[in-house]
Amino acid sequence: METIFTSKVFDTEIIQLAHTRETIVRGGRDRFSRLPDAFAGIKQIGVIGWGSQGPAQAQNLRDSLAGTDIRVKVGLRAGSSSMQAAREAGFTEDGNTLGEMYEVIGESDMVLLLISDAAQVQNYKKVFATLRKGAVLGLSHGFLLGHLESVGEYFPPGINVIGVCPKGMGPSVRRLYVQGKEINGAGINCSFAVEQDADGMATDQALGWAIAIGAPYVFKTTLGYEYRSDIFGERGILLGAVHGIVEALYRNFVMEKGMGEEEAFTATVENITGPLSRTISHDGIIAVYRQLDEEGKKTFARIYSAAYHPSFDVLLEIYDEVSSGNEIRSVVMAEKRFSRYPMGKIDGTRMWRVGERVRAARSGEPPVNPVTAGLYCAAMMAQIDLLIEKGHCLSEVCNESVIEAVDSLNPYMHFKGVAYMVDNCSTTARLGSRKWAPKFDYNIMQQALLDFDAGKPADPALIDGFKNHMIHDVLAAVATMRPSVDISVAG
Repeated sequence: METIFTSKVFDTEIIQLAHTRETIVRGGRDRFSRLPDAFAGIKQIGVIGWGSQGPAQAQNLRDSLAGTDIRVKVGLRAGSSSMQAAREAGFTEDGNTLGEMYEVIGESDMVLLLISDAAQVQNYKKVFATLRKGAVLGLSHGFLLGHLESVGEYFPPGINVIGVCPKGMGPSVRRLYVQGKEINGAGINCSFAVEQDADGMATDQALGWAIAIGAPYVFKTTLGYEYRSDIFGERGILLGAVHGIVEALYRNFVMEKGMGEEEAFTATVENITGPLSRTISHDGIIAVYRQLDEEGKKTFARIYSAAYHPSFDVLLEIYDEVSSGNEIRSVVMAEKRFSRYPMGKIDGTRMWRVGERVRAARSGEPPVNPVTAGLYCAAMMAQIDLLIEKGHCLSEVCNESVIEAVDSLNPYMHFKGVAYMVDNCSTTARLGSRKWAPKFDYNIMQQALLDFDAGKPADPALIDGFKNHMIHDVLAAVATMRPSVDISVAG
């Protein structure tokens, strides 16, 4: 899919990614002076919600628009427990930067609806009815579009509907923005989408929003492609797959290979969130293979061959469930259950208690385990191949399958653990990870590790396909657009 667009405000450039061309816009603090032009006619931006994205985006927008006539105002439910957190972040009733959700929606020229996915489904009719005539509705996820499609409804006419979707969770969006105060270009990449353009200004409004929250690199998609790749990705390599992979490998290393528990945790979780993520982030997936010795490459090739198809099978099922609307419906239904029966945590099992000891005793980076490396790369490549097959643009494929993992989520997993990440992400992602991680675990344990432990040889065609895959050159190009600093999550 080619994504060519123009902007009246920001400089665009066309990049060649394999066989496709894409238009991108580079962000940075040196572009902030153009934000008033991008937001022409907008006097107030209402940021609705204080979950994962709300705090980050509200603070980043406020800081980027300092000195302009554009107010950023947070809107929350009356009596919300998040009111105090918003006040502590500098949004106050006395300063007219904090108010009740629907009052803020009704008075804002641009409304960024950042409440949870299920809450959007519960409240969208009242939100639509409250929007001002000619307002801009902004979404950071296409979940609501997916729901509307499933029930035969759509957004109201006469308004701009845009999406700006950071390729990382809210805390990453804020942390890299703050780091970027000293180094221009630090931030989280964003995709943007124009779902409805009533006045011809939607593209620049979306680009302005992305740049204002700190995106160093903005690429175009559609809300339909975005929600499919995003919900799918959370259930895949970003959360569900990595969780299933490490659970299966850890048990295999301890029970079948006789490793000590701390050694097994280091060889699995610490490998993925540490050296594998850093290598992929800076040098690409192929570098993981190239940096192994000859024996390591043989091991990598055998486990890669054993794991690719079992991983692809689960990923294909996930994508079909997302595209059909089943995953969206499951999130909406789950939200109703959770009001009575909240989700429990998963971080109390023995494996994650071992992880606490391992993190506390860290000293240097562990050597790469070729089994873990080959299995993780197989799942990542399977996700890449599936998204390409489904028609997603290559920048979106890279961000949803690689960059968001190694530059945003995995650093937090390295800091606190995979289980901690699952227990503290959005309800949609948390539900999806808990639902699909066991399926990855079972497929890997019952197929991939069974074949590998039985000595099944590598598939030469599959390995040649990996070594010569176009995604390596694409990632090399996209890597030039990664954040200018690595995220710091400690403290």
